[in-house]
Amino acid sequence: MYIRQECLFSFDELIKFQPETKLEMVFSQLDFSNVVLSLSRSEYKRGPKGYDPLPLLYALVAMQLEKIPNIAKLVDRLKSDPVFRYNCGFSVFGPTPSASTFSRFLNLISKSEALEEDFKQLILKAKDLNIIDSTNIAIDSTKLNAFEKPKPKSKLKDDGKSPNWGKKKDTDGNDIKWFGWKLHIIADCKSELPLAIEITPASVNDSILAIPLLKKLKEFYGNTFDVKHCIMDSGYDIKENYDYIMNEFHAQPIIAYNKRGSFAPPEGLNERLHPICSMGYELVYWGKDGDYLKFRCPHVLGKIDCPHGSSWCSNSNYGYCLKINYKKNNRYFSFPIRSSDEWQEIYNLRTSIERCNSRLKDYLNTDNLRSAGIKKAKTFALLNCITLVAGTIAVNVTKSLPKVA
Repeated sequence: MYIRQECLFSFDELIKFQPETKLEMVFSQLDFSNVVLSLSRSEYKRGPKGYDPLPLLYALVAMQLEKIPNIAKLVDRLKSDPVFRYNCGFSVFGPTPSASTFSRFLNLISKSEALEEDFKQLILKAKDLNIIDSTNIAIDSTKLNAFEKPKPKSKLKDDGKSPNWGKKKDTDGNDIKWFGWKLHIIADCKSELPLAIEITPASVNDSILAIPLLKKLKEFYGNTFDVKHCIMDSGYDIKENYDYIMNEFHAQPIIAYNKRGSFAPPEGLNERLHPICSMGYELVYWGKDGDYLKFRCPHVLGKIDCPHGSSWCSNSNYGYCLKINYKKNNRYFSFPIRSSDEWQEIYNLRTSIERCNSRLKDYLNTDNLRSAGIKKAKTFALLNCITLVAGTIAVNVTKSLPKVA
């Protein structure tokens, strides 16, 4: 029996539609009920008067999708384009909000966690539609330039809330420096959609954000996601991440090894991080027994011709056999074992988060923050992620509809 694989359409398909069609498709999938509810509370009554929150939210989403560079340009677009104004939910002939109205509105929604709650509900919707699989997830960060003017390090506040200088290497190994923030993302490898995000100053090390992101994933979605592999690059290669993923998150870490400037592999291992015998030959992987990985003598198995024979290491006809508990030695050993074709195939799925970052930057306004402060930076990042998820849902729903003759 043949099972037909469902075709998943990415956000790239949405970009091919006309601007007004794109907006209608994205807006049809949005539900900002948590934001609207939060703004109805007494502590937010001093907000902008005369405008419902939904059109303002739609306008901010449209700003990301249309890559409108700043609030002033958004106000001009609303004034000059009646179709755009109508699609955002404003009256065609009525007044449009000013830049100060949008500024006050951004202040309000940035103080609340309601926008993140609406993002979570949108992710659950994508999961129900089988767009998100969550078997394999990837974690990475991307740079965001701050709206604030760069300052020398001597004048910076190291308070975890102010922008700072960051440094990382690009794909060619060149150093990149910037002033601002890091956007840390967990992405689903199948759909290439963000599942949870966090914003930190650019100086914060990537490795310490993996556990908070995974905790947020568990807090948000509980047992909804059955994650099997957590995939990360060598920047996340610290023992704490392996221990948490295996013992608390109950998944397999697939993390690239970081040599940290060492010239030789760890004792007893070769460059592939596979165990070696006393003669320096790589032991042959011989399967898994519970939490233990078995490795056997390559001479006994006919892989090499050891000058000392098998008796050098063992008196048994079975030859030398090494058993390693991969859950206790989780930085060097995993199942599937490091450097195997299966391990590498799973690790290659990490490119999904690179495509997620690319879409957020190439198609949306992620790398163009036009407001100061870490809270507003996160608000704009959430709006971009919401737009990305809603657009992906919209194009998949549209493509799946039966065609009418």
